[in-house]
Amino acid sequence: MVKLAEWRGKEIFRSYGIPVPRGAVVRSPEDARKAAESGSVPLPCVVKAQVLAGGRGKGGAVRFADSPAAAAEAAQAILALEFKGEKVREVLLEEKLAIAKELYVSISLDRSRRVPLLMASAQGGVEIETVDDSALLRVEIDPFAGLLAYEKRRVAAALGVSGPVRASLDRLLDQLWIVFQKEDAELVEINPLAIVGDGVIALDAKVIIEDDAAFRHPEFNEVRDDRTPLEEIAREQEIAFVQLDGDIGVIANGAGLTMATLDVLTQYGGRPGVFLDLGGTDDPKKVTQAFLLMAKARPSAVFLNIFGGVTRCDTVALGLVDALKEVPEAERFPLVARIRGNNEARGIEILRAAGVGARTDLKECAQSVVAAAAGRRVAPGARA
Repeated sequence: MVKLAEWRGKEIFRSYGIPVPRGAVVRSPEDARKAAESGSVPLPCVVKAQVLAGGRGKGGAVRFADSPAAAAEAAQAILALEFKGEKVREVLLEEKLAIAKELYVSISLDRSRRVPLLMASAQGGVEIETVDDSALLRVEIDPFAGLLAYEKRRVAAALGVSGPVRASLDRLLDQLWIVFQKEDAELVEINPLAIVGDGVIALDAKVIIEDDAAFRHPEFNEVRDDRTPLEEIAREQEIAFVQLDGDIGVIANGAGLTMATLDVLTQYGGRPGVFLDLGGTDDPKKVTQAFLLMAKARPSAVFLNIFGGVTRCDTVALGLVDALKEVPEAERFPLVARIRGNNEARGIEILRAAGVGARTDLKECAQSVVAAAAGRRVAPGARA
């Protein structure tokens, strides 16, 4: 997925006619001063860190300024922050508005129901996860019929707005739905959506673009998101690779088997860390490339769990053996291999010839890799 910073999300909103505050994004205290002095950012203003993590207000990443000097000072303080592991590289200066009320609206993809889902709450300005379920309206949008008038009336009633404010809200919801469709979004969220005077204004913008549609949005090719450096390398190599907080690496083929492998390791007390989905590759070089990327993550142990369908077991085994030759002895880790399916016997033969034991029982292999990661004796089928 491609997560956009607030200012980029607001640029999209502005282009579709969704009201946003006047402001400017800057990358230095001096630029902040100039923006406030020139009038491009009306004073008083809000100075906000442009990071992808939430909770900026509580974390000191949002400040206020009533003069060009104060804007520069606030920008300097925020740009010096590392917020939740992310270095602040840019700040957004925006006019400070007289807010009557803060609301919440979003449109996301409900994967369980396979339809777009509009959510709205009169309790905006807080993390939506903290809002009581009874205070959150959910409206399923028919992707063919689109957002209908009666659905917008339900939203207005839930948010308690009427008159000119309701008319402004209707227009905003129409445009938000268009943004969701045309920008190939997984999520478009406004939190808070502020009532200001007789209308509504998006005080924040969270936009996530579907990764598989990124080729239609070359303007976001250089967008910085929350991928780790290794995840960025994996993306460039077209490898499905995710880093978690655990210490056990997982290499599997297919999303279902990969997720099941994570569950089994957790069941036996393991802490899955890096996981890598080989998909349906039949290229030993691709397997080698993927395994070497896994090695760079320095896992305590690695569980290779392959079901040979489209992917052949011997292909994976050949690629794995080639990769092991490139990993220095001092950097090697316990490796537990479980392979079943297409060319299974040949795959096991290749691995055993290279000194890597391979078995077919999932539970035994999962227990072995958990024990190896914990520093206990490496059971048969593992390689130190």
